[in-house]
Amino acid sequence: MVGYIIRRLLYVIPTLLVVSMVAFFIIDLPEGDYIDSYISQLRADDIEVNAQQIASLRDRYGLDDPLPIRYVKWMSGVVQGDFGQSFQHRQPVDQLIWERLGLTLVVATSTILFTWIVALPIGIYSAVKQYSIGDYVATFFGFVGLAIPNFLLALILMYIAFKEYGMVVGGLFSPEFEGAPWTWARVIDMLEHMWIPIIVLGTGGMAGLIRIMRANLLDELSKPYVDTARAKGMPEWRLILKYPVRVALNPFISTIGFILPTLISGAVIVSVVLSLPTTGPLLLQALQSQDMYLAGAFILLLGMLTIIGMLISDILLALLDPRIRFQ
Repeated sequence: MVGYIIRRLLYVIPTLLVVSMVAFFIIDLPEGDYIDSYISQLRADDIEVNAQQIASLRDRYGLDDPLPIRYVKWMSGVVQGDFGQSFQHRQPVDQLIWERLGLTLVVATSTILFTWIVALPIGIYSAVKQYSIGDYVATFFGFVGLAIPNFLLALILMYIAFKEYGMVVGGLFSPEFEGAPWTWARVIDMLEHMWIPIIVLGTGGMAGLIRIMRANLLDELSKPYVDTARAKGMPEWRLILKYPVRVALNPFISTIGFILPTLISGAVIVSVVLSLPTTGPLLLQALQSQDMYLAGAFILLLGMLTIIGMLISDILLALLDPRIRFQ
Protein backbone atom coordinates (compact mmCIF):
# COMPACT_ATOMS: atom_id res chain seq x y z
CA MET A 1 0.00 0.00 0.00
CA VAL A 2 2.79 2.45 0.92
CA GLY A 3 4.61 1.78 -2.35
CA TYR A 4 1.38 2.30 -4.29
CA ILE A 5 0.76 5.66 -2.60
CA ILE A 6 4.32 6.82 -3.29
CA ARG A 7 4.02 5.87 -6.98
CA ARG A 8 0.70 7.68 -7.27
CA LEU A 9 2.17 10.80 -5.67
CA LEU A 10 5.08 10.72 -8.11
CA TYR A 11 2.61 10.55 -11.01
CA VAL A 12 1.05 13.82 -9.84
CA ILE A 13 3.89 15.97 -11.19
CA PRO A 14 3.82 14.88 -14.86
CA THR A 15 0.02 14.71 -14.81
CA LEU A 16 -0.31 18.29 -13.57
CA LEU A 17 2.28 19.40 -16.12
CA VAL A 18 0.20 17.93 -18.96
CA VAL A 19 -2.99 19.42 -17.50
CA SER A 20 -1.40 22.86 -17.29
CA MET A 21 -0.16 22.69 -20.90
CA VAL A 22 -3.52 21.60 -22.29
CA ALA A 23 -5.41 24.18 -20.20
CA PHE A 24 -3.09 27.05 -21.14
CA PHE A 25 -3.23 26.25 -24.85
CA ILE A 26 -7.01 25.74 -24.91
CA ILE A 27 -7.61 29.07 -23.17
CA ASP A 28 -5.55 30.73 -25.90
CA LEU A 29 -7.50 29.10 -28.75
CA PRO A 30 -10.33 31.69 -29.07
CA GLU A 31 -9.51 34.52 -31.41
CA GLY A 32 -8.00 37.55 -29.70
CA ASP A 33 -6.84 37.91 -26.10
CA TYR A 34 -7.57 39.89 -22.97
CA ILE A 35 -6.44 43.19 -24.49
CA ASP A 36 -8.84 42.75 -27.41
CA SER A 37 -11.71 42.09 -24.98
CA TYR A 38 -10.67 45.06 -22.86
CA ILE A 39 -10.49 47.40 -25.82
CA SER A 40 -13.89 46.23 -27.09
CA GLN A 41 -15.36 46.98 -23.69
CA LEU A 42 -13.82 50.47 -23.65
CA ARG A 43 -15.12 51.23 -27.14
CA ALA A 44 -18.57 50.02 -26.14
CA ASP A 45 -18.43 52.73 -23.46
CA ASP A 46 -17.38 55.30 -26.13
CA ILE A 47 -13.80 55.41 -24.87
CA GLU A 48 -11.25 55.47 -27.67
CA VAL A 49 -7.84 53.81 -27.30
CA ASN A 50 -4.99 54.74 -29.62
CA ALA A 51 -2.41 52.37 -31.07
CA GLN A 52 0.32 53.52 -28.66
CA GLN A 53 -1.83 52.68 -25.63
CA ILE A 54 -2.63 49.25 -27.13
CA ALA A 55 1.05 48.54 -27.74
CA SER A 56 1.87 49.65 -24.20
CA LEU A 57 -0.74 47.30 -22.74
CA ARG A 58 0.49 44.36 -24.80
CA ASP A 59 4.05 45.00 -23.75
CA ARG A 60 3.00 45.35 -20.12
CA TYR A 61 1.28 41.96 -20.06
CA GLY A 62 3.72 40.24 -22.42
CA LEU A 63 0.94 39.25 -24.85
CA ASP A 64 3.16 39.74 -27.89
CA ASP A 65 5.41 36.89 -26.77
CA PRO A 66 4.85 33.49 -28.45
CA LEU A 67 2.50 31.17 -26.57
CA PRO A 68 5.21 28.65 -25.53
CA ILE A 69 7.30 31.45 -24.02
CA ARG A 70 4.31 32.78 -22.08
CA TYR A 71 3.59 29.27 -20.82
CA VAL A 72 7.19 28.71 -19.69
CA LYS A 73 7.22 32.07 -17.87
CA TRP A 74 3.94 31.23 -16.16
CA MET A 75 5.03 27.73 -15.09
CA SER A 76 8.36 29.07 -13.85
CA GLY A 77 6.40 31.30 -11.51
CA VAL A 78 3.96 28.53 -10.52
CA VAL A 79 6.86 26.34 -9.37
CA GLN A 80 7.88 29.20 -7.05
CA GLY A 81 4.31 29.74 -5.83
CA ASP A 82 3.60 32.71 -8.12
CA PHE A 83 0.57 32.09 -10.36
CA GLY A 84 0.98 35.38 -12.18
CA GLN A 85 -1.05 38.57 -12.32
CA SER A 86 -4.74 38.72 -13.15
CA PHE A 87 -5.30 40.99 -16.15
CA GLN A 88 -8.84 41.91 -15.22
CA HIS A 89 -8.48 42.37 -11.45
CA ARG A 90 -4.89 43.66 -11.50
CA GLN A 91 -4.07 41.53 -8.47
CA PRO A 92 -1.88 38.48 -7.92
CA VAL A 93 -3.82 35.36 -8.89
CA ASP A 94 -3.00 33.53 -5.66
CA GLN A 95 -4.66 36.28 -3.61
CA LEU A 96 -7.84 36.09 -5.68
CA ILE A 97 -7.99 32.30 -5.45
CA TRP A 98 -7.26 31.87 -1.75
CA GLU A 99 -9.85 34.50 -0.82
CA ARG A 100 -12.61 32.35 -2.32
CA LEU A 101 -11.20 28.84 -2.17
CA GLY A 102 -11.76 28.46 1.58
CA LEU A 103 -15.47 29.31 1.30
CA THR A 104 -15.78 27.06 -1.74
CA LEU A 105 -14.30 24.08 0.11
CA VAL A 106 -16.61 24.70 3.10
CA VAL A 107 -19.68 24.71 0.83
CA ALA A 108 -18.47 21.72 -1.19
CA THR A 109 -17.59 19.62 1.87
CA SER A 110 -20.91 20.43 3.55
CA THR A 111 -22.74 19.49 0.37
CA ILE A 112 -20.94 16.13 0.14
CA LEU A 113 -21.77 15.32 3.78
CA PHE A 114 -25.41 16.34 3.26
CA THR A 115 -25.61 14.20 0.12
CA TRP A 116 -24.20 11.10 1.83
CA ILE A 117 -26.15 11.52 5.07
CA VAL A 118 -29.45 11.70 3.17
CA ALA A 119 -28.74 9.35 0.26
CA LEU A 120 -27.23 6.46 2.23
CA PRO A 121 -30.17 5.60 4.55
CA ILE A 122 -32.79 6.28 1.86
CA GLY A 123 -30.95 4.05 -0.62
CA ILE A 124 -30.68 1.25 1.95
CA TYR A 125 -34.35 1.54 2.85
CA SER A 126 -35.40 1.52 -0.82
CA ALA A 127 -33.46 -1.66 -1.46
CA VAL A 128 -34.55 -3.51 1.69
CA LYS A 129 -38.20 -2.44 1.28
CA GLN A 130 -38.30 -2.90 -2.49
CA TYR A 131 -41.65 -2.00 -4.13
CA SER A 132 -43.02 -0.58 -0.87
CA ILE A 133 -44.71 2.83 -0.65
CA GLY A 134 -41.50 4.29 0.78
CA ASP A 135 -39.52 2.88 -2.14
CA TYR A 136 -41.93 4.45 -4.64
CA VAL A 137 -41.79 7.80 -2.84
CA ALA A 138 -37.96 7.75 -2.77
CA THR A 139 -37.88 6.78 -6.46
CA PHE A 140 -40.26 9.60 -7.37
CA PHE A 141 -38.27 12.27 -5.54
CA GLY A 142 -35.05 10.78 -6.92
CA PHE A 143 -36.25 11.24 -10.49
CA VAL A 144 -37.49 14.76 -9.68
CA GLY A 145 -34.11 15.63 -8.19
CA LEU A 146 -32.32 14.37 -11.29
CA ALA A 147 -34.70 16.18 -13.64
CA ILE A 148 -34.67 19.68 -12.09
CA PRO A 149 -31.59 21.77 -12.98
CA ASN A 150 -29.76 23.11 -9.95
CA PHE A 151 -30.07 26.75 -10.98
CA LEU A 152 -33.86 26.37 -11.42
CA LEU A 153 -34.15 24.85 -7.96
CA ALA A 154 -32.15 27.81 -6.62
CA LEU A 155 -34.58 30.26 -8.20
CA ILE A 156 -37.57 28.35 -6.78
CA LEU A 157 -36.15 28.32 -3.24
CA MET A 158 -35.25 32.01 -3.47
CA TYR A 159 -38.82 32.82 -4.56
CA ILE A 160 -40.37 30.73 -1.76
CA ALA A 161 -38.09 32.27 0.87
CA PHE A 162 -38.96 35.80 -0.26
CA LYS A 163 -42.68 35.25 -0.95
CA GLU A 164 -43.56 33.18 2.11
CA TYR A 165 -41.08 34.36 4.73
CA GLY A 166 -39.96 37.76 3.47
CA MET A 167 -36.34 36.61 3.41
CA VAL A 168 -33.92 37.86 0.77
CA VAL A 169 -31.58 34.91 0.37
CA GLY A 170 -28.39 34.95 -1.61
CA GLY A 171 -24.73 35.13 -0.82
CA LEU A 172 -23.16 33.55 2.23
CA PHE A 173 -23.24 36.59 4.52
CA SER A 174 -25.57 39.35 5.60
CA PRO A 175 -24.61 42.86 4.37
CA GLU A 176 -23.10 43.82 7.74
CA PHE A 177 -20.73 40.82 7.62
CA GLU A 178 -19.53 41.26 4.03
CA GLY A 179 -15.76 41.80 4.15
CA ALA A 180 -15.76 41.79 7.96
CA PRO A 181 -13.05 39.94 9.91
CA TRP A 182 -13.84 36.42 11.08
CA THR A 183 -15.74 36.23 14.37
CA TRP A 184 -18.18 33.73 15.87
CA ALA A 185 -21.01 36.02 14.81
CA ARG A 186 -19.80 35.91 11.20
CA VAL A 187 -19.47 32.12 11.30
CA ILE A 188 -23.02 31.76 12.63
CA ASP A 189 -24.29 34.17 9.97
CA MET A 190 -22.59 32.07 7.27
CA LEU A 191 -24.17 28.87 8.62
CA GLU A 192 -27.59 30.53 8.52
CA HIS A 193 -27.09 31.33 4.82
CA MET A 194 -25.60 27.98 3.77
CA TRP A 195 -28.72 25.82 3.81
CA ILE A 196 -30.00 26.90 0.38
CA PRO A 197 -26.64 26.36 -1.45
CA ILE A 198 -26.25 22.97 0.23
CA ILE A 199 -29.75 21.82 -0.74
CA VAL A 200 -29.44 23.16 -4.28
CA LEU A 201 -26.00 21.68 -4.95
CA GLY A 202 -26.69 18.40 -3.18
CA THR A 203 -30.09 17.52 -4.66
CA GLY A 204 -28.89 16.17 -8.02
CA GLY A 205 -26.03 14.16 -6.55
CA MET A 206 -28.21 12.89 -3.71
CA ALA A 207 -30.87 11.64 -6.14
CA GLY A 208 -28.27 9.85 -8.25
CA LEU A 209 -26.57 8.21 -5.25
CA ILE A 210 -29.93 6.97 -3.94
CA ARG A 211 -30.51 5.14 -7.22
CA ILE A 212 -26.94 3.78 -7.25
CA MET A 213 -27.13 2.60 -3.64
CA ARG A 214 -30.49 0.92 -4.23
CA ALA A 215 -29.31 -0.90 -7.36
CA ASN A 216 -26.02 -2.09 -5.83
CA LEU A 217 -27.60 -3.21 -2.58
CA LEU A 218 -30.34 -5.13 -4.40
CA ASP A 219 -27.63 -6.93 -6.33
CA GLU A 220 -25.76 -7.85 -3.13
CA LEU A 221 -28.88 -8.96 -1.25
CA SER A 222 -29.50 -11.68 -3.82
CA LYS A 223 -26.06 -13.30 -3.38
CA PRO A 224 -25.48 -16.61 -1.56
CA TYR A 225 -23.36 -15.19 1.27
CA VAL A 226 -26.37 -13.19 2.48
CA ASP A 227 -28.52 -16.33 2.60
CA THR A 228 -25.72 -18.14 4.45
CA ALA A 229 -25.42 -15.39 7.10
CA ARG A 230 -29.20 -15.30 7.47
CA ALA A 231 -29.32 -19.10 7.92
CA LYS A 232 -26.79 -18.83 10.77
CA GLY A 233 -29.29 -16.72 12.67
CA MET A 234 -27.65 -13.31 12.34
CA PRO A 235 -30.13 -10.46 13.01
CA GLU A 236 -31.43 -9.00 9.74
CA TRP A 237 -30.34 -5.37 10.10
CA ARG A 238 -26.95 -6.33 11.51
CA LEU A 239 -26.46 -8.70 8.57
CA ILE A 240 -27.45 -6.02 6.04
CA LEU A 241 -25.22 -3.32 7.51
CA LYS A 242 -22.20 -5.57 8.10
CA TYR A 243 -21.93 -7.29 4.70
CA PRO A 244 -23.99 -6.17 1.66
CA VAL A 245 -24.07 -2.48 2.63
CA ARG A 246 -20.31 -2.46 3.07
CA VAL A 247 -19.82 -3.80 -0.45
CA ALA A 248 -22.53 -1.56 -1.91
CA LEU A 249 -20.73 1.50 -0.47
CA ASN A 250 -18.02 1.21 -3.11
CA PRO A 251 -19.73 3.66 -5.53
CA PHE A 252 -20.02 6.25 -2.73
CA ILE A 253 -16.30 6.07 -2.04
CA SER A 254 -15.29 5.99 -5.70
CA THR A 255 -17.15 9.25 -6.39
CA ILE A 256 -14.86 11.23 -4.08
CA GLY A 257 -12.42 11.61 -6.97
CA PHE A 258 -14.75 13.75 -9.03
CA ILE A 259 -17.40 15.09 -6.62
CA LEU A 260 -15.14 17.80 -5.15
CA PRO A 261 -13.89 19.30 -8.44
CA THR A 262 -17.40 18.93 -9.91
CA LEU A 263 -18.91 20.90 -7.05
CA ILE A 264 -16.28 23.62 -7.42
CA SER A 265 -16.41 23.94 -11.21
CA GLY A 266 -19.93 22.71 -11.93
CA ALA A 267 -21.67 25.09 -9.54
CA VAL A 268 -20.82 28.16 -11.59
CA ILE A 269 -24.40 28.97 -12.65
CA VAL A 270 -25.77 28.26 -9.17
CA SER A 271 -23.08 30.47 -7.64
CA VAL A 272 -23.98 33.31 -10.01
CA VAL A 273 -27.73 32.91 -9.30
CA LEU A 274 -27.21 32.82 -5.53
CA SER A 275 -24.42 35.46 -5.55
CA LEU A 276 -22.04 33.13 -3.73
CA PRO A 277 -18.50 34.46 -3.11
CA THR A 278 -16.98 31.19 -4.33
CA THR A 279 -14.57 30.31 -7.11
CA GLY A 280 -17.29 29.55 -9.70
CA PRO A 281 -18.19 33.13 -10.74
CA LEU A 282 -14.52 34.13 -10.73
CA LEU A 283 -13.67 31.23 -13.06
CA LEU A 284 -16.51 32.22 -15.39
CA GLN A 285 -15.30 35.83 -15.53
CA ALA A 286 -11.74 34.69 -16.21
CA LEU A 287 -12.85 32.50 -19.14
CA GLN A 288 -15.11 35.21 -20.60
CA SER A 289 -12.40 37.88 -20.46
CA GLN A 290 -9.60 35.47 -21.48
CA ASP A 291 -7.75 36.21 -18.26
CA MET A 292 -5.28 33.43 -19.00
CA TYR A 293 -3.30 33.26 -15.78
CA LEU A 294 -6.37 33.32 -13.54
CA ALA A 295 -8.25 30.72 -15.61
CA GLY A 296 -5.14 28.56 -15.97
CA ALA A 297 -4.58 28.59 -12.21
CA PHE A 298 -8.17 27.51 -11.60
CA ILE A 299 -7.96 24.63 -14.08
CA LEU A 300 -4.63 23.54 -12.60
CA LEU A 301 -6.24 23.59 -9.17
CA LEU A 302 -9.20 21.50 -10.37
CA GLY A 303 -6.78 18.99 -11.90
CA MET A 304 -4.92 18.72 -8.60
CA LEU A 305 -8.18 18.22 -6.68
CA THR A 306 -9.21 15.48 -9.10
CA ILE A 307 -5.91 13.63 -8.74
CA ILE A 308 -5.89 13.91 -4.94
CA GLY A 309 -9.56 12.92 -4.77
CA MET A 310 -8.97 9.82 -6.90
CA LEU A 311 -6.02 8.81 -4.69
CA ILE A 312 -8.12 9.22 -1.53
CA SER A 313 -10.99 7.22 -3.02
CA ASP A 314 -8.64 4.40 -4.09
CA ILE A 315 -7.11 4.18 -0.61
CA LEU A 316 -10.52 4.20 1.10
CA LEU A 317 -11.80 1.52 -1.29
CA ALA A 318 -8.90 -0.74 -0.33
CA LEU A 319 -9.63 -0.21 3.37
CA LEU A 320 -13.37 -0.74 2.93
CA ASP A 321 -13.36 -3.74 0.59
CA PRO A 322 -10.85 -6.52 1.36
CA ARG A 323 -11.25 -7.85 -2.20
CA ILE A 324 -9.40 -4.80 -3.54
CA ARG A 325 -5.62 -5.08 -3.40
CA PHE A 326 -3.05 -2.92 -5.16
CA GLN A 327 -0.22 -5.45 -5.16
